[in-house]
Amino acid sequence: MRLIGMLDSPYVRRAAITMRLLGLSFHHEPVSVFRTFEQFRAINPVVKAPSLVCDNGVVLMDSTLIIDYVEALAGRSLMPADLAARQRDLRVIGLALAACEKAVQNVYEHQLRPAEKQHQPWVERVDGQRTSAFALLEEEVARLAVPVQESALSQAQLTTAVVWTFTQAMLPGAVDPAKHPAIASLTAAAERLPAFEAYPHA
Repeated sequence: MRLIGMLDSPYVRRAAITMRLLGLSFHHEPVSVFRTFEQFRAINPVVKAPSLVCDNGVVLMDSTLIIDYVEALAGRSLMPADLAARQRDLRVIGLALAACEKAVQNVYEHQLRPAEKQHQPWVERVDGQRTSAFALLEEEVARLAVPVQESALSQAQLTTAVVWTFTQAMLPGAVDPAKHPAIASLTAAAERLPAFEAYPHA
């Protein structure tokens, strides 16, 4: 299998770390949707990262869908089987991905759109949504254990850590770690794990 996309994308990194934790063999190809657009389009005309080229040539897109497939392929999941625990983890993942989406929108607005075409009310709305998502995520993560070994790492912890690292790297100063101690602590522990070190941000 081939995982296409740059590790400065939280979605690519989330998929890569998951696949490593599941023990799957794959080749990561750091192709950029911006700098090497044509190269990416030759692999997937939609040019969406991450893209997973399966062994039979089928191309899958979207990190959540890719993770669903590779978990089925591996025969195990980073999600709990217990319904109550699964509901909790799905809420955490949903909040983390919502925060991530708004962080990405802010990055695109400031790095890709000319300053004279930026719409401040839209930026403020996106930033407000990101702030709310991280505040709610902090409440949820405060109830989770800090990961000490990879074998116990959940998809909720993994996704939260990847999103926090991305946000801190790409929007420095935008989200105060002092106001999110549980997320910051979880992320610091996760980033020391071999799977995270194998696929570092950017």
